[in-house]
Amino acid sequence: MSTPAAAPRKGLRPRRPGWAGRNYTLLTAATVVTNLGTHGALIAAAFAVLEAGGDGGDVGLVAAARTLPLVLFLLVGGAIADRIPRHRVMVAANALNCVSQAVFAVLVLAGDPQLWQMMLLTALCGTGQAFFSPAAEGMLMSSVSGEQAGRAFAFFRMAVNGASIGGAALGGAMIAAFGPGWVLAVDAAAFAVAGALRAFLDVGHIAKRAPGGGLLSDLREGWDEFRGRPWLWSIVAQFSVVVAVVGAAESVYGPLVAEEELGGARPWGLALAAFGAGTVGGALLAMRWKPRRMLLVGTLCVFPLALPSAALAVPLPVGGLIAAMFVCGVALEIFGVAWMTALHQEIPEEKLSRVSAYDWFGSTAMLPLSTALAGPAESLFGRSQALWGCAALVVLVTALVLLVPDVRNLTRRTKEVAAQPAAPASAAPAPADPASADAEGAAGRLG
Repeated sequence: MSTPAAAPRKGLRPRRPGWAGRNYTLLTAATVVTNLGTHGALIAAAFAVLEAGGDGGDVGLVAAARTLPLVLFLLVGGAIADRIPRHRVMVAANALNCVSQAVFAVLVLAGDPQLWQMMLLTALCGTGQAFFSPAAEGMLMSSVSGEQAGRAFAFFRMAVNGASIGGAALGGAMIAAFGPGWVLAVDAAAFAVAGALRAFLDVGHIAKRAPGGGLLSDLREGWDEFRGRPWLWSIVAQFSVVVAVVGAAESVYGPLVAEEELGGARPWGLALAAFGAGTVGGALLAMRWKPRRMLLVGTLCVFPLALPSAALAVPLPVGGLIAAMFVCGVALEIFGVAWMTALHQEIPEEKLSRVSAYDWFGSTAMLPLSTALAGPAESLFGRSQALWGCAALVVLVTALVLLVPDVRNLTRRTKEVAAQPAAPASAAPAPADPASADAEGAAGRLG
């Protein structure tokens, strides 16, 4: 006879929702940990350069050193992530980032880091990210399926952006209190913890890839998938400009304006935290708001990304900059929701990492150049004029991408597509009732 303890207890709710499986939970936890460290470390790297006697040009060179290998190795990283288990690629990348940030921290704490050393170590971080990003995006999208995928993506984004708030605010406070070296050390520890968590990911549910024709053949397949979708390549082209100018504004000009006009690292950390808070608000909105023409709505939300550059150009007081960053975060998250929805809905699983690599490659291709040229542009035109130019370019390229029919017409649907040749968005079947579709979140390129 069964005892009451053995009987099912129908009144109890599960400890976590059905869509939050083991892989999804590990991925979310690991990404929260790395975001806590990385968002402080990005501020710390800029202030480490300034404390070592560098200027705006040197800050730009260090930022460019991080993004150049990211651009160079992204396509290779995407092809490799579609050939071998993605979690192995992720763990190896985390290990590289852990070691490089630990050495960076030691040099800064020792008191005399050289510019070439900081550039080399940030370049190693960028190399790790180049292999990590396509594998991580493919792993996340393969960890959920069906109609609950959107809710899972939105919650994932909300969790990691919450970590961004804490990481940026804590990083700014720690730099002011202890200096940038300790923030870099915390980032190294965060990569070690995250790599350990990702080592336990299970890839048994992912079908083994059939032997292909080699790395170049894989890259060609990814390219065919990419170029066959006008909504995909047009938005990536748009973000090649948007990421470049916003990256220059926030990684080079932002710390300089904060140092000279706003009072140092703490207010800049608060502004970045406000951006993170905005992305959390955007995720909450996206979980309830499910626009049928998702890319049209998402693209309209790119226009507010010009606000931080304009706020720094004035410059607005700290309160105004915080407000601009918050609105930018909300808008970017809504775009990110639309973007991840489109990728998850339209791209076959076995090509996700390669398509993601072309996405990341195109979106970041101009970032090394823009950050390297930020200092000379400031000398030639003045900082305010350079920032106004950044804002104007965001508005211009976003207006142009709205001319692409597939961007305006791609619609949300609940059923996933099978692996098939790319087709124009206008040829897609009519979606189910939009009210029944789940909002989906994405890790934005700028977040």
